[in-house]
Amino acid sequence: MTDKAASRLRHDGWSVVETSGFIHLIGPLWERKVGDALEFALITQDKHHNRRGMVQGGVMMTFADRTCGMTARYVSGRQYMATVQLDTHFVEAGKIGDILISRPRVVRSTRSLIFMSTEVTVDGRCIVMANGVFKFLKGE
Repeated sequence: MTDKAASRLRHDGWSVVETSGFIHLIGPLWERKVGDALEFALITQDKHHNRRGMVQGGVMMTFADRTCGMTARYVSGRQYMATVQLDTHFVEAGKIGDILISRPRVVRSTRSLIFMSTEVTVDGRCIVMANGVFKFLKGE
């Protein structure tokens, strides 16, 4: 299933994002640029299951957080930022084998904060809504 999904993503113009640390354990993450916007994908695998056999909520929260943060960095040109707040609403359960898609957007940006929003979808159905606030940090 994962190989078939990966082939489908490659065919549709997606590429794997180089990751390390915690997010590397969840991925691979996929991305593509559509116009000026970034889109992200995650192929859910058995390693993502909860006790009910569905996609663990923490996986979907991490996916929303990371994709909003990556988009915030891309749009702002700022290298370093931290999540200040992430509000997540679970609309529907994700199933193992689903391809999660995130299309983050900037809601507002100030000198020190950027407000982001995304819907995580599967086949066009919204399964998670998330809003995040990210603080710009000085170089480390």
